[in-house]
Amino acid sequence: MPIRAVLWDIDDTIFDYAGADRIGMRQHLEHEGLPEAYASVDVALDAWKALSVRHWARMTAGETDFRGQRRDRVREFLSREMADAEAEAWFGRHAAHYEAAWALFPDVLPVLDLLAHDYRHGILSNANTDHQQHKLTTLGIRDRFEAMVCAVELGISKPEAGAFHAACDALALEPHEVAYVGNEPDIDASGAVAAGLTGIWLDRQGTGGRADLVTITGLDQLPGLLAGDTRFGAPDTFG
Repeated sequence: MPIRAVLWDIDDTIFDYAGADRIGMRQHLEHEGLPEAYASVDVALDAWKALSVRHWARMTAGETDFRGQRRDRVREFLSREMADAEAEAWFGRHAAHYEAAWALFPDVLPVLDLLAHDYRHGILSNANTDHQQHKLTTLGIRDRFEAMVCAVELGISKPEAGAFHAACDALALEPHEVAYVGNEPDIDASGAVAAGLTGIWLDRQGTGGRADLVTITGLDQLPGLLAGDTRFGAPDTFG
């Protein structure tokens, strides 16, 4: 049976999270000052990225909540104890710079336009619904997706099969009728395949090394792939 819908990851798939986070934090540190623990702004930016990954993993594992992981990131980054209100205020000032840097990848709108008439579209994210709703609305594309399922409210997260199945249920489609596109080879593409969907790894950096996965290096390759073009690692029966 052909693919009838595309489910999308958001961060670093359609939204340039890494770019916005780095630009936003650089501007934030220009206003706040560089913490003494870091020899340079670049060292601080790398540390912030590593902390973001680790504390986000704690949240998806149920060890903390969305706001809690933000506060914990700030405390560890600044290497000091802070009341919740102080940590949230610091993060809020950072968020203002971060949101000002929000941008879609250049290939997103063209591919959504190309796929609009032939495929339905939905979102499956490991983040918070309110945050992702705000993000997609600000970026002007929320109305492109008829359904959005987020792990924080769902109670389970990618790569668990239940997360993918919940998103398919939101579209009233069977998993084999749905493709999932994401930038993480294991959490996104491999998790989708294990759940019975067609998983597509968006390898924007050209990292490679995953012959087991259907892979594209840009979204401009997606329409041809969905239509059955096998040049990008799709099995002959794709679609």
